Amino acid sequence: MLDTANYTPRLKAEYASKIRAAMKEEFGYKNDMQIPGLDKIVLNIGAGAEAVKDSKKAKSAQEDLTAIAGQQAVITKAKKSIAGFRVREDMPLGAKVTLRGDRMFEFLDRLITIAMPRIRDFRGVSGKSFDGRGNYAMGMKEHIVFPEINFDKVDEVWGLDIVICTTADNDAEAKALLKHFNMPFNS
Repeated sequence: MLDTANYTPRLKAEYASKIRAAMKEEFGYKNDMQIPGLDKIVLNIGAGAEAVKDSKKAKSAQEDLTAIAGQQAVITKAKKSIAGFRVREDMPLGAKVTLRGDRMFEFLDRLITIAMPRIRDFRGVSGKSFDGRGNYAMGMKEHIVFPEINFDKVDEVWGLDIVICTTADNDAEAKALLKHFNMPFNS
């Protein structure tokens, strides 16, 4: 049994002991509060056309996302009706979850060390997917690369959007921070 009272995620401990010092030296911060860190990670599954045809698909996406995140996901609903897509207002269309604190560090660790190496023909993630304010967005074609998903019980393979929000002021600092976390950038 894991003693959660004295448990610190591996990446959180590494951030506190090594990464903060390396970032301070690399960018010459004068104050420790200037050193960027992770703020939150947002995961999103958009069930889209499948959810329009079958309302149970959004529930399935929510259950899979809850298993991946280790935290209860919420169902996202349509804000307005769009007749061309057969979408009505408040129709369930997907699921999302926001991770902070220890769960955020645990998820990032599993993403980098377990899930990404399991992706077919993986050559790294794009180093250009920053938004200009230090946040990084990426997508995965299959959510089944996570070990929490039982492949035999999957009825639909979902795409997964992952947004990593940092406290960095610019993209260069955020990219350096994620590189210290061993994010496999290809450029």
